[in-house]
Amino acid sequence: MKTIQMPEPGKVIITEMEKPVPKEGEALLKLLYGGICGSDLGSYRGGNAYVVYPCIPGHEFSAEIVEIGANDKGLKPGMIVTCNPYFNCGSCYSCQRGLVNACTDNQTMGVQRQGAFSQYITMPIERIYDGKGLPPKTLALIEPFCISYHGVSRGQVKAGDKVLVVGAGTIGVLAAVAAKAKGGEVTICDVAPEKLDYAYQTFGLDHKLLNNSPEALENGVKEFTGGNGFDVTIEAVGMPQTFQNCIDAACFGGRVVLIGVSKRNIDDFFFTIIQKKELNIYGSRNALKQDFEELIDLVKAGGVDLEKIVTNTYAWTDAPKAFEEFAANAGKMLKVVLDFTV
Repeated sequence: MKTIQMPEPGKVIITEMEKPVPKEGEALLKLLYGGICGSDLGSYRGGNAYVVYPCIPGHEFSAEIVEIGANDKGLKPGMIVTCNPYFNCGSCYSCQRGLVNACTDNQTMGVQRQGAFSQYITMPIERIYDGKGLPPKTLALIEPFCISYHGVSRGQVKAGDKVLVVGAGTIGVLAAVAAKAKGGEVTICDVAPEKLDYAYQTFGLDHKLLNNSPEALENGVKEFTGGNGFDVTIEAVGMPQTFQNCIDAACFGGRVVLIGVSKRNIDDFFFTIIQKKELNIYGSRNALKQDFEELIDLVKAGGVDLEKIVTNTYAWTDAPKAFEEFAANAGKMLKVVLDFTV
C-alpha cells in the first residue's frame, strides 16, 4: 500500500510500505478522509514538542471497516467509523485513576507513534466508534471537535458565562462552538482577520476581537465584559503571548484553559497575578471516550454542521502540496482535509 510520510521537518512524501495485518483484538480499516491538524502542521514546521521523525502524520480520520473479529460493540465490515487516536499505557498513576487522556506515557498517532495517513491501518477494536450514519467527511472532524469540547468541559462553561477563545484555528473555532452550545456568550479572538471573520460569521458567535495591537485586547475586555474580564478564557494557539492574553483577559476568580501546545517558554511572567485574581488554571489534553460518543450523537442530532470548518480539500496523493500550502497560508486556511476515496 501507499502511505504519507514526513521524513523530516518541511518535507512530505508518498511512499510504499507493507499493508498491515490485524492482530487479535484489532480491525483492518480503509482510510476515507483525514484532517491535517495544528499539531501535524507543527510537525511539518519543526515546532511540535512531541513528534519523532520520520513519522506518518494524521490522527483525525474516518475509515471503513474491512476486517474485524467478533466483538460486543456491534462493529462489522463495511461500517463507517472514527477512532480514538490517543494510546495510553494502562498502568501509570493517571491511568489507574481513569485519566487515560493524561497518561504519563501517552502516544498520539502521528506524533509519538505512526499516524493514520495510509491507505490501510489497523486499530484496536476498543478504540473504534460507530459513526452512526454520519458522512465520512464529517466523521473525520469529530476528533478535533473532541479536543475543543474537552477543553470547554475543563473550563466548566455554563449558560451565561462570558467566554473568550484566543485562536481562530480549527481547535479555537470548535471550542467557541462548544462553548456556545453550553450557553456561553462567546468572543473569538485572533490576529488573522480573514479567519476571524469566517469563524464569526459562519458559526454565529457573539463577538469577534482582532488582536492586532497591545491595546486591542484591553479595549475588547472593556467592551464585551464592562471591564470585569471574561469568566472563562481558552488558549487555543500555543504561544507565550496568547497564554498571557488569557491570563490578562480573565476576570477575578475566572477560569483559564490551556489547550495549545508549544516548545517555547513564557518569559518574565508575573505569576503573582494568579494569586491576586485567584485564577483557576486548567490544562486540557486529548479527549475521552465519552467526548467522542457525546459529540457523534450531538452532530447526528443536527446540533453542529462540522463540515463548515473545512476550507480546503485535497486528494490524499497531493499531501505534499497540501502541507506546503497550509504552512504558507495558515492565516487564511482553517481545516484542511485529505480525501482518501479518490
